[in-house]
Amino acid sequence: MKLTIAFSPCPNDTFIFDALVNKKVDTEGLEFDAVLEDVETLNRRALQGKHAITKLSFPAFFNSLDHYLLLNSGSALGKGVGPLLISKTESEEITVENAMIALPGKNTTANLLFSFAYPKATMKKFMLFSAIEDAVLNGDVDLGVIIHENRFTYRDKGLAKVLDLGEYWEEKIKLPIPLGGIAIKKELGVELSRKVDRLIRKSLEHAFSHYPLVSPFVKQHSQSMSEDVMRQHIDLYVNDFSLDLGKSGRAAIEKLYEVYQSLPVEAAGRTVKPGIWDLQFLG
Repeated sequence: MKLTIAFSPCPNDTFIFDALVNKKVDTEGLEFDAVLEDVETLNRRALQGKHAITKLSFPAFFNSLDHYLLLNSGSALGKGVGPLLISKTESEEITVENAMIALPGKNTTANLLFSFAYPKATMKKFMLFSAIEDAVLNGDVDLGVIIHENRFTYRDKGLAKVLDLGEYWEEKIKLPIPLGGIAIKKELGVELSRKVDRLIRKSLEHAFSHYPLVSPFVKQHSQSMSEDVMRQHIDLYVNDFSLDLGKSGRAAIEKLYEVYQSLPVEAAGRTVKPGIWDLQFLG
């Protein structure tokens, strides 16, 4: 049986799925057709139910509860892993509520965490995450919310941090920051879903057993970043929560869902009415 599995080309995802899609572990009779796209493209496709298994931001998952189930393995959660709000210079004084903000997609957790910190900020410009630094530098926007490897590079461009949105979440909520998860179509059934979940964990355990080696698959999709930045990326976003959400991981996602439901529709990137679908995890 062949299943499509979609994830981003970022080192944390390619690190997790390398052994699975390249058959470095026993896939127990399953074959996986990998599709690599940026996170917001994956989010939009998830809303259409396009892929059997997909990485997606949690708001996109919340908008897709009618046809996707969250797996226990493969997620990105943690402490100190949140998006950053940045400005052009440290001396720049901008009222966030009146500023034009660049964000990496309407359905991203970055948008939700920004809206949690600044619910009155409504002037948003959504763009590819890798274009946000330049948009701030060029004055196309007043501020930007950066994710992924840009956390490690923004200072090199002379940009300044306004607020760590992840730290803000942790201070207010006292739980890990949920960024993205792995969801599977409900129609595939619980038995197959559990098998896929087990194989993703096996793939990640294989990767951990060879780390800090960076595999050719990870390098191939690393968008020319250095191996040092690749490892920083992996170290930050891949952890015990990626192996298994556990009670605290699930609690953090449940709290994020509560926040998602409480914010105004546009602020949260919500496309479904609150409370229509229950939040479901793979048992």
